[in-house]
Amino acid sequence: MGSGKSTVAAMLREFGAQVIEADALGRAMMEPGHEVYEQIVRAFGPEVVGADGRLNRARLAEMAFAGGRLNELNGIVHPAVIAAQQKWTEEVFARDPAAVVVIESALIFEVVRDAKLRGETEGVLADWRRRMDRVIVVTAPDAVKVERYAARVCPDGNGRGVAISDARKRMVHQIPDREKAAQADFVIDNSGSVAELRGQVEVVWAKLKAESNKLSKDLSLQ
Repeated sequence: MGSGKSTVAAMLREFGAQVIEADALGRAMMEPGHEVYEQIVRAFGPEVVGADGRLNRARLAEMAFAGGRLNELNGIVHPAVIAAQQKWTEEVFARDPAAVVVIESALIFEVVRDAKLRGETEGVLADWRRRMDRVIVVTAPDAVKVERYAARVCPDGNGRGVAISDARKRMVHQIPDREKAAQADFVIDNSGSVAELRGQVEVVWAKLKAESNKLSKDLSLQ
């Protein structure tokens, strides 16, 4: 959140990567008519449904974060999102076996952590990190992340205080950058300029593209 992962993903897409956004998938699945939506309403009750029939995301977020039910919500949304990502990835590789496929996600490590806390040792959530050939962690100081988040959700400044509070609540549930970086294959520091960020992304892209070409030689990325 606020690290700049979407910016990095956009740059990778520009360079030629196939990119899918976990957050966008999750939002789509939480719309009426989807099974994820139905499961959330059954679990959290009709009070999370707005007058328009769609989820009241502010109320749902309050129940999840302040009410201590985030793990329950993630347990509904994440398996469906991961399954959709897997299907999309398989379709991309069917068209181009040497493609570089990028999944933009904020919670890869958290998904695995939470699965283990629930006692899961195998399955789609516990195995999520191992499904990735490479992981890129985009870092930034926490204060910068909070400011970026607030600027994005409150571009006119209205409600900025609430957005900052929301950002801090969300960060409590996320693994610190230093721990993620220790488990990453590539670490991109986004505390500087866009030009500096782009230079780092170019270096990572060159390495990813070189590795993807190994597939034509039947060599594993592992």
